[in-house]
Amino acid sequence: MMNDPEKSDERVVPTKLSNEVGSPTEETMEGRRSAKGNTGGQNVPRTQSRPSTHSALDRVRQTAARDRTKKLTSLLHHVTIERLRASYLALKRKAAAGVDGVTWDEYGQGLEARLVDLHGRVHRGAYRAKPSRRVYIPKSDGRQRPLGIAALEDKLVQRAVVEVLNAVYEVDFLGFSYGFRPRRSQHQALDALATGIQSKKVRWVLDADIRGFFDAIDHGWMVKFVEHRIADKRVVRLIQKWLGAGVLEDGKWSTSETGTPQGATISPLLANVYLHYVFDLWVQQWRKRAQGDVIVVRYADDFVVGFRHEADAVRFRADLQERLRRFGLEVHPEKTRLIEFGKYAAQNRCERGKGKPETFDFLGFTHLCGKSRAGYFPARETSNQILLCRHTTISRMRARLKRIREELFRRRHLPVPTQGKMIEAVVRGYYAYHAVPTNIRRLDTFRTEVTRSWLHALRRRSQRTRMTWERMRRLADRWVPTPRILHPYPSQRFAERTQGRSRVR
Repeated sequence: MMNDPEKSDERVVPTKLSNEVGSPTEETMEGRRSAKGNTGGQNVPRTQSRPSTHSALDRVRQTAARDRTKKLTSLLHHVTIERLRASYLALKRKAAAGVDGVTWDEYGQGLEARLVDLHGRVHRGAYRAKPSRRVYIPKSDGRQRPLGIAALEDKLVQRAVVEVLNAVYEVDFLGFSYGFRPRRSQHQALDALATGIQSKKVRWVLDADIRGFFDAIDHGWMVKFVEHRIADKRVVRLIQKWLGAGVLEDGKWSTSETGTPQGATISPLLANVYLHYVFDLWVQQWRKRAQGDVIVVRYADDFVVGFRHEADAVRFRADLQERLRRFGLEVHPEKTRLIEFGKYAAQNRCERGKGKPETFDFLGFTHLCGKSRAGYFPARETSNQILLCRHTTISRMRARLKRIREELFRRRHLPVPTQGKMIEAVVRGYYAYHAVPTNIRRLDTFRTEVTRSWLHALRRRSQRTRMTWERMRRLADRWVPTPRILHPYPSQRFAERTQGRSRVR
């Protein structure tokens, strides 16, 4: 019999209470009120006699917000035919099929009858989850990442259930959790981290990663955590079916007591629920006992913790390892580092003869201590004075360039305008994520390497090529966008988004 995870988790009482409908309450997550565009807004019914499905979820959200210890007992009826239909329309048309081999177009033939049948099976308990089809995709470090492709009907039901459960868990999740949540993005996590490092007295940074997190999630603890908030046994059984469905690889079916397939629609939510109880609530209590400032930013299983005092950082790292071990997890020894960072890092390391301050990677960017042109670390951001610099991670940029070279070589015999349109779209998409302040040199390098790769591909079209660098520059000026900064400074965007309602945590 498993014990409760922590005293901080014991706020959840086992009493079953029915869902209530009442007036909306303010969101108290991390001391913030509901921001514009958050999930708390009431929607207008589509007709006078038929309330919208979003309005029904608003009432669930209000009930969950009024009492954080309440267990919600009636949720499955929100998985309606309308919600299943919306889930179907939201899927990618060309997505790979699961073990059943059914594609989006095939399922759309006689869609309404299929949805009615699926809805009936889900509500009477006859629905059976199929195993995920295991595939592998390359990672930036050369290794292979396993993904699980779910059957199409599993995707529909999972997406509908996730939408319902988000109405509950978005009330509970803490503000420093950003991964795979509605209306939250990687750049918001990056903004929070940069603002925290520069506005708080952060001198040490723990860059941590959990080893094989999605494969290490314990099913027993997972169900126990879900039951802290969800008392609808039908929803819990659905989650148990997905956890126990297993994977199919090379015609062989396998399952275990741990893990949830990466790529499944339900997996990101379950991962956030697991880490909410294992990490978020625990670290929220831990930092109250710290001697100095502690900031936390988590994106899925990748998180960064900043400290003012080295003693706090060392103690936290030891406590973290013990905490994760209790729930079948462990920090990745190669991807977890404690480094000196911040305003005085360069001076302190120079006095000890250790050279430049170390850097850390987070969400595709290398974070490093930068000097102003005057040669010192300023306390505020301007165009010429930067405390925190962020550059595109070299390994990620190289991996992207490799894929572009392969694609250009494959399309080298297509008309030049066709190639140019492809390159323009790819480069603009790259800038959309990476064009942050202090990263302009890496963007220039990326553009130069793309142009060089295109020149190499065009010269391979024929042994009697006439493609010179002069002609290539004209093509690059026409088709390869010139880099420019597209994102504002982190503290500016963070302040504008939160409008002063959220302290950096």
